[in-house]
Amino acid sequence: MKSSATADAPQEGLASSVSNTSPAQAATAAASTTGEAASGAPPGKDKARRSREDKDAPLREDIRFLGRLLGDVLREQQGSAAFDLVETIRQNAVRFHREDDRSAAQALDTLLNGLSNEQAIQVVRAFSYFSHLANIAEDRHHNRRRRVHALAGSNAQPGSLAAALQSLKDAGLADPATLQAFFASALIVPVLTAHPTEVQRKSILDAEREIARLLAHRDDALTERESARNTEAMRAYVTTLWQTRMLRSSRLTVADEIDNALSYYRSTFLTEIPGLYADVSAELSEAAPDVRPQALGRFLQMGSWIGGDRDGNPNVTAQTLQLAITRQATEIFAHYLEQVHLLGAELSVSQLLAGASDALLTLARRSPDDSPHRTDEPYRRALIGVYARLAATAHEWVGHVPHRGAVGEASPYLDAAEFVSDLNTVVASLMTHHGSALISQRLGPLVRAAEVFGFHLASIDLRQSSDIHEAVIAELFAKAGVEPNYAQLSEDDKLALLLRELREPRPLFSPYLDYSQRTRDELAVFEAARDIRARFGARAVRNYIISHTETVSDLVEVMLLQKETGLFQGALGGTGATDVIGEDGEPAPAIKVGAMVIPLFETIADLRNAPVIMRALFDIPGMTDVVTQQGGEQEVMLGYSDSNKDGGFLTSNWELYKAELALVHLFEEKGIRLRLFHGRGGTVGRGGGPTYQAILSQPPGTVKGQIRLTEQGEIIASKFANPEIGRRNLETIVAATLEATLLPSRNQPPRLAEYEAVMQALSDTAFAAYRDLVYDTPGFTDYFFSATPIAEIAELNIGSRPASRKFSDPKQRRIEDLRAIPWGFSWGQCRLLITGWYGFGSAVAAYLDAAQDDTARDERLDTLRQMVKRWPFFANLLSNMDMVLAKTDLGVASRYAELVPDVGLRTRVFDRIKAEWEGTSRALALITGHEERLADNPMLARSIKNRFPYLDPLNHLQVELLRRHRAGESDERARRGIHLSINGIAAGLRNTG
Repeated sequence: MKSSATADAPQEGLASSVSNTSPAQAATAAASTTGEAASGAPPGKDKARRSREDKDAPLREDIRFLGRLLGDVLREQQGSAAFDLVETIRQNAVRFHREDDRSAAQALDTLLNGLSNEQAIQVVRAFSYFSHLANIAEDRHHNRRRRVHALAGSNAQPGSLAAALQSLKDAGLADPATLQAFFASALIVPVLTAHPTEVQRKSILDAEREIARLLAHRDDALTERESARNTEAMRAYVTTLWQTRMLRSSRLTVADEIDNALSYYRSTFLTEIPGLYADVSAELSEAAPDVRPQALGRFLQMGSWIGGDRDGNPNVTAQTLQLAITRQATEIFAHYLEQVHLLGAELSVSQLLAGASDALLTLARRSPDDSPHRTDEPYRRALIGVYARLAATAHEWVGHVPHRGAVGEASPYLDAAEFVSDLNTVVASLMTHHGSALISQRLGPLVRAAEVFGFHLASIDLRQSSDIHEAVIAELFAKAGVEPNYAQLSEDDKLALLLRELREPRPLFSPYLDYSQRTRDELAVFEAARDIRARFGARAVRNYIISHTETVSDLVEVMLLQKETGLFQGALGGTGATDVIGEDGEPAPAIKVGAMVIPLFETIADLRNAPVIMRALFDIPGMTDVVTQQGGEQEVMLGYSDSNKDGGFLTSNWELYKAELALVHLFEEKGIRLRLFHGRGGTVGRGGGPTYQAILSQPPGTVKGQIRLTEQGEIIASKFANPEIGRRNLETIVAATLEATLLPSRNQPPRLAEYEAVMQALSDTAFAAYRDLVYDTPGFTDYFFSATPIAEIAELNIGSRPASRKFSDPKQRRIEDLRAIPWGFSWGQCRLLITGWYGFGSAVAAYLDAAQDDTARDERLDTLRQMVKRWPFFANLLSNMDMVLAKTDLGVASRYAELVPDVGLRTRVFDRIKAEWEGTSRALALITGHEERLADNPMLARSIKNRFPYLDPLNHLQVELLRRHRAGESDERARRGIHLSINGIAAGLRNTG
């Protein structure tokens, strides 16, 4: 699985004269010396001696080809002078990085500093698109290498389902009952969010998808004319990129974000998820033939925050929630209608030649199709009837038919289960009448899609901050004359009042009173959720996430708001589950559960308090009935970004680990199934990094077939824009969850208690070092705002969420007030990325220095080395840190430091960061035994190293343009150049958000 998402950088630049040689031909040439044919034939005896350079020959050819295309377009669009300028900058940057040529560095500085704003924009755009195209080439090569391995019969790669099943088989755990039980009860949910770190426009992404498709086609055996046509088509799309505005002219709306997300369903999820289910069935049939594929549960589903995440975004309302579900439903209806229409054309089975079941014939008779041409074609008639019912359902649910109209009237489906039932009638008839071969291509995937996506496509989570809930509850209480000062009550008094109100049959809200707009808006969201669940089913909106959960009352407040809007009914806090009395004087139904109330624990303090809050929640009388109605499970969300900003990389990871373990023990004690929702971002500082290793390194007992995790910002495009890459990433999540569930002993090394004690000591020191720098160093806030483009990032139109803080008044600036996302994004832009490593060097030094003598020091060092080898949690921690350190560049960062006007402050802060970086690098080398970064991943190491010559000019120009802009230069082009450079650097690093 591609983890850090950096590609091998081009070995050639923007040279002209594009060759029509395809990567397939390049691969053939490479194969002649490596024994690996382009067709994927088994390698010869010299397999072990093949160099990585030979394996990567097609990648280099792809990058040369795309670079030449871009060069030709640049010369055509901007002239030879612009082309020559870009090429001169590239050559100097390459010479400096690869040969340490100081004269080249000086020439580069002089050249870049002397550019006009217009020239700077041209250079930034050229280098940015160069990175974009290199990313496409790497993704293509990733798919190519997987295919070569598959054709060669190589061992299954880690992260694949085949490798996971082999591991289970080796451990004696691949028996049918175990695997059947896992897939029947598992729930694995990637959740797409609208967190604004995706700096590319949809228009750019669409063009790049086409370039990727055409590049993949070049691996086929093309004639000279076909190759020429392919080249011209790609040139057209590169031209489209150059002539398309890279930046958005206005801020995204929520509607835009909904549409952007839906594009990934069209390109990837609607086809690749059913395909993955088929792969799972195939792999299981080989590993455990007795497992029944048709009995697999809906173990992989999709979730979304887009349209329902109100935390800090007033643009998300009841209307956007309705819009989100309507557009999702429109998308899935369009897919179903198209597939059923195509099936009707394909299943031309004649009853004169093949039989049909009675149920199928009944389905055909119900069809409005009365054409005499199809009297002997029951499958077609049946599918025309299915189409008619689908069209009627779409018209009723979303107001129109997102495909061609039906041939006649039909009653709509009550729910997706009815649709699935009709499709299964077709499946069963084919299976019993020699038509099994007709199922797998379209009908089988359609059935699986209908089971997984229903009529809602993805479950929409609701999210809001706890302080908003408290304000709404306080107003409801005050207006109803129940409690004038709810917010001032103690936690015990709040909880007692909330539980008492939950037992009251009457509502607090009165339509005859005046309420604030905030209260009306919040209640409207709950009402919209109620209506959506009634129409599309409970899966459409099944989770309510509470940001900044700090007390039990934060959770119960949302239950009361659900009760106010008909979503929740229960006798919490009473003497039993039948305390609620209905209008007839009889006990009302014990529990009616709406959306599951899910706490989000974000800061270090919140993580430490998580088990205390959850225990208090479960101890409330009647809560057992709520959990039972939820299927005996409860979800808890953990935030990575805020805990990192709060306590630093090492402590954030350690506190998350401890919180997870404490929750596992509590849930086991209570007999409740725990599902953890991991709020991961793109950067390592926000929980990013390889998903496979991240899941496998979870504490023992924390997965158990249940996991949800966010996919955010530019990582969505990186993982899912390409269908093949998307399938692989989805498979990786499933494989890792399977292994983490059934092989938890991997995370329990023999000396685990000792390792955890060492980790606690490291965390304590790292926490102190990080807090001392970020929160206790006088002037650090001024340094951060001067030495990073944080204020300029806030101006970018990269999301519907408005900037949460205004940065114009230095007296108002506080690190505590910053959102975690731009905090981490800014450190990536200036190439320091302290959110992924700061404090580790101090921690290791203090741990080793605490030894009484050299022998004890050696023993401590040996313990750290054993922790890397035997403890997946620590190994993953250091692996991610290794990657981040490889991407840092102190030389580039020092240029940003020069933007700090206070020379003394600049020197104090940067010298501390530099010293910690050096200490961290030494500590990592001491523990791993590798002086070079990413020694265990040479391809990634080379990729990052080769990218630096193409990133450095972007960083340099960003600093120069920041200097001009902050000096008061009024030229709008300087500001635009800054924003373009932010885009280019993000594209070059790929996981900066």
